[in-house]
Amino acid sequence: MNRIVFATNNKHKLAEVSEILKGKFEVLSLLEIGCTEDIPETAETLEGNALLKARYVKEKYGFDCFADDTGLEIEALNFAPGVISARYAGEQRNMADNIAKVMQELDGKASRKAQFRTIVAYLKGDQEYTFEGKVLGEITAQQSGTGGFGYDSIFRPEGFNETFAELGSAQKNAISHRALAIKKLIQFMQENA
Repeated sequence: MNRIVFATNNKHKLAEVSEILKGKFEVLSLLEIGCTEDIPETAETLEGNALLKARYVKEKYGFDCFADDTGLEIEALNFAPGVISARYAGEQRNMADNIAKVMQELDGKASRKAQFRTIVAYLKGDQEYTFEGKVLGEITAQQSGTGGFGYDSIFRPEGFNETFAELGSAQKNAISHRALAIKKLIQFMQENA
């Protein structure tokens, strides 16, 4: 089976992507290739951060790899938190604080429309490719569900009555922003093997 390095230290993302790629590719973590450093995410866009992470692994470790960056974009907040979703309430990267800040800032706003957007950057040889996945939805009035991670307990995708945190991993992995971007990556990799 083909192996691919996923440039992330996020255990939740690693598990989710490994499940999506199961039977197609064996996903290697940063730890498995000996990368223990925290890769800087200093770009101002999701695409920029995904490319920074993938380039770091390619340059330091020599592996073809892919990386992602994901943002929750809320219409009424001028598409914040966006690229700073993980540290929206501060550098401590506390999701409870991030969710509390979103809920506070949406208080009294008529629109709760939002989207989750993922950019996957794939480096193969000296070529760079990017793929986007996006899911439209809304921010719920209160948290609901215990599955998933990040903002999943307050994001309800269009066409569903449940939040990502209530859907369960199999259903979420069939429709999520990350799954959509990864599916584009898989198709590209299979067509260009």
